[in-house]
Amino acid sequence: MDVRQESLKCHYDWQGKIEVISRVKVGNAGDLSLAYTPGVAEPCLAIEKDPDLSYSLTRRSNLVAVITDGSAVLGLGNIGPEAGMPVMEGKCCLFKEFAGVDAFPICLKTQDTDELVRTIYLLSGSFGGINLEDISAPRCFEVERRLREMCDIPVFHDDQHGTAIVVGAAVRNALRLAKKEIASARIVINGAGAAGISIAKHLMLLGAEDVTLCDRFGIICEGMELSPAHAEMAKVTNRRHLTGTLADAMKGADVFVGVSAPGVVTPEMVKSMNERSCVFPMANPTPEIMPDLALAAGAFIVGTGRSDFPNQINNVLAFPGIFRGALDVRARDINEAMQLAATRAIADLVSDEELSPGNIMPRAFDPRVGKAVAAAVAQAARDSGVARL
Repeated sequence: MDVRQESLKCHYDWQGKIEVISRVKVGNAGDLSLAYTPGVAEPCLAIEKDPDLSYSLTRRSNLVAVITDGSAVLGLGNIGPEAGMPVMEGKCCLFKEFAGVDAFPICLKTQDTDELVRTIYLLSGSFGGINLEDISAPRCFEVERRLREMCDIPVFHDDQHGTAIVVGAAVRNALRLAKKEIASARIVINGAGAAGISIAKHLMLLGAEDVTLCDRFGIICEGMELSPAHAEMAKVTNRRHLTGTLADAMKGADVFVGVSAPGVVTPEMVKSMNERSCVFPMANPTPEIMPDLALAAGAFIVGTGRSDFPNQINNVLAFPGIFRGALDVRARDINEAMQLAATRAIADLVSDEELSPGNIMPRAFDPRVGKAVAAAVAQAARDSGVARL
């Protein structure tokens, strides 16, 4: 039985990966009068006078909504909200296991941007944070932007920012080991959807100055006929004004990041890169190039999104600790300063002595990760003025 068959069998056995557990024992009339009527009227009236007390008198301070419309689920595409539920439940499990955050899956039966924004906003008063998940580009950009403007709680699209944060940590440590500076490194990203665009922006915040984005049609360059999202990125990337294919972009590159499709990178492309090249093919489950082929072609460091190869680059290193830190200080947002702090916290967990071509990232089950990320994010929230505690 392979892992997919075994997982399907487990899901039949589990009949769901999360459940609601009462934090209060209700065993007699006295308990009932305190947890429910008539006693519950008092916290209701207190919250009516001061809505911020909802964080102290309910579970809101530790509750995150994991929300999808089912339009871009894993590598499965637009499979709908019901079919996206196993992924959302899994995400909720990871929130709880890695950071003690209570998370609830919400799968919405609409792919209309206005309906999504309005519905999520109306739900926001019940939660301390919102994790958007598996919403297709370019709608995901507008949904997140509008919700961040409307809501007074963190709204975080993990496919964008969680991915960018862990890739940022991988690139930071890989260049550290390769003895290269991010400001002078030539970085190529293949895949210009939600993840690729966010990775490019985040790497530039980390100091990257030479970033080239590619999509399935080739190098994205200013002056081409582009979507609004791509046109915006063309203004700040590809300052060499390269044109052509991914193979053209990779010649002389120091770093390749793939968030695209299986098998689009050849050994010849890797051979054309600069010395001590760093190759991160992250398409799942089959990467842009298999690690053994990339290494044989001369790559210095290779990392993927998979757990069965070294240097796994996995969002689970980021989002649980990020939300833990944001919730702990009751942050209004998860801003760029907090995201940069998360990247640095993840990267810094690998010491100079531990750093090697096969070990540039902390392991997903390293118990230090969630705490280090949470502490760094909480401090960045305070320093940047979005913390309320």
